[in-house]
Amino acid sequence: MTPDRSASHHHLIGKPPPADDWQETAWETEGEWVSFVDLDDDLPPNDDPLLDSYASLGDRQPATPTENRPEPTPAQDPRYRILMPDDMLALPATRWRVRHVLPAAGLATVYGTPKSGKSFLVLHLLDAITGARSWFGYRTIPCHVLYVCLEGEAGIPSRLRALQARRGALPRNLAMIMQPFDIRSRKDRDDLVLAAKAAGYKSGILVIDTLNRAAPGMDENDSASMGAVIAGAKALQEALGGLVLLVHHSGKDASKGPRGHSSLSAAVDVAIEVCRDGDRREWKIALAKDGPDAAGHGFRLEVVEIGTDPEDGEPITSCVVVPDESSDASDGKPTPPKGGNQRIVLDALHELLRDSRDFGKAGAPITRPCVRMDDAITATKGRLLCEQKRQGERATNALRALVARGNLGHNEGWLWLA
Repeated sequence: MTPDRSASHHHLIGKPPPADDWQETAWETEGEWVSFVDLDDDLPPNDDPLLDSYASLGDRQPATPTENRPEPTPAQDPRYRILMPDDMLALPATRWRVRHVLPAAGLATVYGTPKSGKSFLVLHLLDAITGARSWFGYRTIPCHVLYVCLEGEAGIPSRLRALQARRGALPRNLAMIMQPFDIRSRKDRDDLVLAAKAAGYKSGILVIDTLNRAAPGMDENDSASMGAVIAGAKALQEALGGLVLLVHHSGKDASKGPRGHSSLSAAVDVAIEVCRDGDRREWKIALAKDGPDAAGHGFRLEVVEIGTDPEDGEPITSCVVVPDESSDASDGKPTPPKGGNQRIVLDALHELLRDSRDFGKAGAPITRPCVRMDDAITATKGRLLCEQKRQGERATNALRALVARGNLGHNEGWLWLA
């Protein structure tokens, strides 16, 4: 029995555009075979919108996908530039201000505990850069430096005199601003940029010392507040070029990086940590986006007499940084712990390592048990005889000192007996 298709004839068939491969196509309807081209031009429209779209095309050829794409307006430049792998490879390599330490452009921070010597170290760094001298063995490229000193301003002249007494000359191309400055204020930033450009500064290093004093009253642990500081630093970098270096404090737990919200660590290209063990101090690259973390470099502050007090005849002194690369463990032999905290922490760590089930982590000898730095701090801090709020910081300092002295190995957050 032949089904009756007459009732559904117009519902099923629309009028598609003629095409060569359709000329021989025919559908059976009302007992006859007809091709699409034989259909009446006045074929009523279908109820199906998809099929109706064929009839509306008339005699056009089927559209290719590109015909339906909107053409870009000639007067408009694309907002985003699309880079292919070959384009990426053609981009210039990282330019360094201090080879493998500080990039020539971007954001960086130097942080450490109070009295660790970080501001002395920064001035020593800037003196080396402006004088085109190597810094702890790293090659430098000279540039202009603008130092916004917001903390310890009264001591800056004495520090410069100490540098002059030691080297016989003052740092070149080093300018300073010692007035209050708020990095979050657009007016303050605009005025600073205006002053910098008027002084001939261009694409050098802008130092903000310290971040806390450049954002008075801020809640450093609040993401929005820290975000405003980061945005201000980026705005200065975009306006002046070069590198913006923020001098900052470490938190209560020095192992967790700069004080405050973690967005700061995420925003900077390099973070340099400064720590202290008695008279011995050390700096190291704690974070580097375009390079490896570096080994620690020891230094000490050497007292320099710069004059005599006219009132009491006592000598006036300041300090200069003296590299001290002869680490206590430089001969490969660990030295005994120095101070009660180090001995207490090392004894407690022996017990923790004895129970560890992790061996050979992060480059440690395969037979050596290992513990994470955070676990070591948690397990040892309670044994230290100091205020509870200081225990974490003291345990961290003791562990880092034990690493520097060669008693402990440390890599990627793991500790083991050296």
